[in-house]
Amino acid sequence: MTKMIGNRTSFFIIQGITDDPQLQVMIFYLVILIYLTTLTGNMTFLLLVCFDHHLHTPMYIFLGNLSIVDMLCSTITQHNVLLSFLTKDKSISYISCMAQMYMFGSLTGHELLILAAMSYDRYVAICRPLLYHNIMNKRTCLFLNFACWAWGFLQVMPPLGVFYSFTCYSSVVINHFFCDILPLMKISCNNTSLLQIFFFMECLILIGCTPLILTFIPYIFIICNILKIRSTTGKRKAFYTCSSHLTVVLLLYTTLFNQYLSPDLKDSTKLLALLNTAAVPLLNPLIYSLKNKDVKAALKRKMAQLKLKPQKFCPPKELHTSKAVHEAALELNNQISPITLHVIS
Repeated sequence: MTKMIGNRTSFFIIQGITDDPQLQVMIFYLVILIYLTTLTGNMTFLLLVCFDHHLHTPMYIFLGNLSIVDMLCSTITQHNVLLSFLTKDKSISYISCMAQMYMFGSLTGHELLILAAMSYDRYVAICRPLLYHNIMNKRTCLFLNFACWAWGFLQVMPPLGVFYSFTCYSSVVINHFFCDILPLMKISCNNTSLLQIFFFMECLILIGCTPLILTFIPYIFIICNILKIRSTTGKRKAFYTCSSHLTVVLLLYTTLFNQYLSPDLKDSTKLLALLNTAAVPLLNPLIYSLKNKDVKAALKRKMAQLKLKPQKFCPPKELHTSKAVHEAALELNNQISPITLHVIS
C-alpha cells in the first residue's frame, strides 16, 4: 500500500540499473571502484590547486570547482546503487528524491557553465596573451565562478516547481538508478505538457545550447588565431593547450545528449547515464593531469616535500646504557681533575 502525504506519495522505489542478480554484483563492485577512484583523483587535484601557489591561476581555479562538482555529482547519483545493494532497501523518500533531482540538475548546469568559462579563459590566454592578467584578474575569476554556481542553482527551480505541484503517480517505481526528471515524468498521472515545455527549453536553451554556444564561440576565434601562427611548433603547442578542455567538453555533451534525447529508458540508456555520472568525473582529473606539465610538476613538488621530513636527534648508541654513561663521566672527570689541581696549587 502506497503511503500518501495528502494526495502525494511519500516515497519512491529506485529500480536500479538491472534486475539480474549477477549483473548487480558486478555493477556494485564496478561502481564502488569507480567512485573511490573518482574521489581520490578529484580530491588530490583539488588539494594541489589549493596548496600549490603555482596553480593559483584562473584556469586551475575553474578546474578546482570542476573537481568539487564531480565529487558531489558522483556522490549524489551513485550512493543509491551502493546503499540499495548493501541494505537491500531500494526506497527513497519523496523529499530526498526531489532534493536529489534538484542537486543533480544544478550541478550539471554548473559544470557546463564552468566549461564555458574555461573556454573564455583559453581564448584570452591565446588571443590576448599580453592582456591576460588584466582581463582574467581575481575579480573576474571570482565573478565567473559565482555566476556559474548561482545560475546552476537557479535554473533548475522553474521545472522543479512545476513538478512539485504534481499529486498523482501511476507507480512508485522509478525506472532508473537515481531520481531524474525524465523517469519521474513517465510515472506521473498529471498533465506533463507544461513540464515538458519547461524541460526541453531548459535543456536545449538554458542548460544545453547556451553553454554549448558560449563554449565553442571562443574556439572559433582561437582556431582563427592559431591558423595565423606560422611555425608548426607554435600551432601544435596552442592546440595542445586546448586539447584537454575540448576532450572533456565533447565527452560530457555527447553523454548528456544521448542520455536525454533517448525516447525510452532502457538498460542501455541507464548505462549511458552511469557513464555520465561515474566515468566522466573519473576521467576529468586524469585528462587534465596526465597532459598538464604544471600539475605534474606540482605533484612532484608535494611528493618531494613529504619525503624531506626533519630527522630527530638520536644520541650515540654507546650512551644509551647507564654503564656507558658512567664510564664517559669518569673519563671526563679524569681529564678535568689535573687542571683543577694545578689551579688550586
